[in-house]
Amino acid sequence: MLLIPCPHCGVRPENEFRYGGEAHIARPSRPDDLGDQQWADYLYMRTNTKGVHFERWRHIHGCARFFNCVRDTVSDRILETYPIGASAPGAAS
Repeated sequence: MLLIPCPHCGVRPENEFRYGGEAHIARPSRPDDLGDQQWADYLYMRTNTKGVHFERWRHIHGCARFFNCVRDTVSDRILETYPIGASAPGAAS
């Protein structure tokens, strides 16, 4: 079983969490200005990275809060977790 370190509750088993999609996807500031293809790209297109990937998770059977997770999709190893709103690890401040 995968153990996930919630930044608010500590390490917990994976069955307490739900995957919430790719992290750091910003909603368009003016969605009415987007064409159909641009809107579809925002809604559905994701990087699907092989290797280090930034994800959003929710601790549904704990604090119920969302957080971000850096996970290696090849090894399924979690490298780091951090609260929503915090900068991505390695991002320029």
